[in-house]
Amino acid sequence: MDQLTVALTPGGPRLTREPPSRNGSPGVLVRTELMGVCRSDLKEITGVRGGPSQFGHELVGVVEDGVLPAGTRVCLDPNVPVRRGSGFARELWLSGTEEDLVRALPRAPDGVSARTLVFAEPAACAAHCVAMAERHAGTPPGTVTVLGAGVAGVLIAGLAELGGAEVALRNRGRDRLDFLADRGVLPAAVGRAVPPGSQDVVVVATSFVFPDLLRDALDLVRPGGVVMLYGGTKAGDRLPDLDCDLDTVRRKESAWMAGWHGKPVTVGGSYGTGPADFPRALHALENGLVVEPLVTGEVALADLPAELDRLTADRVLGKVLVRP
Repeated sequence: MDQLTVALTPGGPRLTREPPSRNGSPGVLVRTELMGVCRSDLKEITGVRGGPSQFGHELVGVVEDGVLPAGTRVCLDPNVPVRRGSGFARELWLSGTEEDLVRALPRAPDGVSARTLVFAEPAACAAHCVAMAERHAGTPPGTVTVLGAGVAGVLIAGLAELGGAEVALRNRGRDRLDFLADRGVLPAAVGRAVPPGSQDVVVVATSFVFPDLLRDALDLVRPGGVVMLYGGTKAGDRLPDLDCDLDTVRRKESAWMAGWHGKPVTVGGSYGTGPADFPRALHALENGLVVEPLVTGEVALADLPAELDRLTADRVLGKVLVRP
């Protein structure tokens, strides 16, 4: 029987028996070592995520063949325009220009566990958010509050703390905060109380930018401070009393000057990654960014379909990993 693979199409991931097309372009074959299930994977299979398919993008693996040296340990930057299938596979073929392939497969450091390196892509997105917050603010923030204590929020808070900020990590429900406290993750930040109008930067890092959380962020930020949009948005999203096109600001990573009940604020966006973000993330993962306590499960690739059903049906804390 032909082996089933997952093709990434404009309509989302689909099963196929067609081999990956090399199209005469340079390519790289990567043997996957470990994969992670991302919230965006779950959004994609339930049809609530916009943009191009990135299904199966959190991974660490080893180059087996192609234009990169065999034996090189790599992660995956899904924002680089190369052709590929899903990373939920035993082997992943990527094709494109050699320059793009080098960018798409950032080299992973030796001596770091796969259970840490599988967080490289979400940590790079978090590093990008922290960098964009600093750019929008014009200076490194001294105080940062992150709303949303999922994996993305934890990584943003952890990187901001490593950068020297006093960080608070908040969540609408107690379960995520209790989960982090039980595992000793960011003990100084989890649940820290901050007064209204006191924060240099407030990041909305929930799966979507919900109106009530955006209001909370606007209330917490100081006059002249920055509210960062990191969670998902869709075209036309707006908040009454805030003159701002939220989706455009987030996707274009612009800084929008606005007023909130007489208080001047900047609403800034963060979307994807840039060339400097994977090196920052990998350096942080080597040097103090704690991620392995976030892992709550590990399943075999053959069991992934059933696990995805569970993850879309239940509220699951932490990160689930997939073994090839």
